[in-house]
Amino acid sequence: MAILNYTTTVDALKTISEIEYELMKHGAKAIMKNIENGSVVGLSFVIDTGRMGGQVPVRIPAKIDECYEVLVRQKKENPRQQIKATHEQAERVAWRILKNWVEAQMALLDINMVQFEEIFLPYIVIPSGQTVYEKLEEKQFLLEG
Repeated sequence: MAILNYTTTVDALKTISEIEYELMKHGAKAIMKNIENGSVVGLSFVIDTGRMGGQVPVRIPAKIDECYEVLVRQKKENPRQQIKATHEQAERVAWRILKNWVEAQMALLDINMVQFEEIFLPYIVIPSGQTVYEKLEEKQFLLEG
């Protein structure tokens, strides 16, 4: 079975603007695109949750190379499906899936099922410049010591 949104034709920049709008509607104070080699590879934003000392910085990656590898593998495994395995398609697919995820998370936030920090905890940027996930990975996910 092919990955979600593998046939999308929606330009990545359009999808990114839709994500930015969703974040803005939910209180983002500043949003920045993280760019590498001419492509947007993530979004960084700040939100004031009223907790955790006020403004919370967040960095969400779009792992386009990883998405490309999946498309290539699935194209080989499913030659009858019309899977387009290009970097441009991987960029469109990765951002579209991320948009779906953000919209679903914001819907949970809207019904008070979660708090903002629960959604974005792995992506919260700590003073070292790392995300919480990156710091935990560095410490082999050990919370003490």
